[in-house]
Amino acid sequence: MKKTVTHLADGRELIYFDTHDGAGRDAVDRRPLEPVVSASEIRHDPLLGEHVAIASHRQGRTYHPPADACPLCPSTTGRHSEIPAHDYEVVVFENRFPSLSGANGRCEVVCFTSDHQASFADLSEERAALVLDAWTDRTAELSARDGVEQVYCFENRGAEIGVTLAHPHGQIYAFPFATPRTATMLRNAAAHRARTGRNLFEDRLEEERKGERVVLAGEHWTAFVPYAARWPYEVHLYPHRRVADLTALGPDARAEFPRMYRELLRRFDRIFGTDEPPTPYIAAWHQAPATHADRDEFALHLELFTVRRASGKLKYLAGTESGMGAFMNDVSPESAADRLREVKSA
Repeated sequence: MKKTVTHLADGRELIYFDTHDGAGRDAVDRRPLEPVVSASEIRHDPLLGEHVAIASHRQGRTYHPPADACPLCPSTTGRHSEIPAHDYEVVVFENRFPSLSGANGRCEVVCFTSDHQASFADLSEERAALVLDAWTDRTAELSARDGVEQVYCFENRGAEIGVTLAHPHGQIYAFPFATPRTATMLRNAAAHRARTGRNLFEDRLEEERKGERVVLAGEHWTAFVPYAARWPYEVHLYPHRRVADLTALGPDARAEFPRMYRELLRRFDRIFGTDEPPTPYIAAWHQAPATHADRDEFALHLELFTVRRASGKLKYLAGTESGMGAFMNDVSPESAADRLREVKSA
């Protein structure tokens, strides 16, 4: 992998990731941009013990531009985008409209391909491996920064999810705190260790691997619908050897991941039949907080889920879910796993 670090016209960092050393990355951003001014603020909710980011400057961010004005496509003669190069493999750059900034963290955009019409499932195994390299590189660098507690790599796909740019891309958030979901998992892992002397994540993975909800099993990864799935179609992907974050993945697990993950995404696109639009989804990497005392109890894993519950129907968060955080799932995890096995690649 070749990594080339440069800057955009307003000073934001941009990083090219290329498969081979020969790629030239000397294109200059010639747009007349003013420096980015963001005023994100972190506030603490004492009742829930959780943090909330206030980022009012994001109201003016780019919203569903036409394809010929996409800011994530490569620049062309006469039209300059966020990526100065005329082509690229994988690019990471600082978000112009960040939810977290300065002492309150950092937000980055990850472009998986220069092809506006593609999706992650369309990537070659080599390109998917390069994205994994980029995620890993950013996890290592951002985790080492002062004030960063947790690095979160994720992809939102589809307008139903709330995506405002159609180009295949994801994001990376460097949080100045451990996110509520992660903090809860760590508390439960600590209680499980105190009660049993074992690791909670390892015990759950062992139990799921023996059950009826396994969707895809490899030599180094297993994908399964969890016993208490919250979303209509939800899959968790775990490496068999427990590690805290992406930087600790071994070479065998890294090599197998592109095939496993692309197959999962292709199955998601076939759940509801070929006449349906591409399945909207969120793909979320769960990693241990950088400085947490119990980070070694955590298990890196990816959670993939869709808000589509049936053909032409979405799963909206109802009053119990939005108001109280108590989820109700209309699709049994067992039937969801059956369906995801049915739609495997030929």
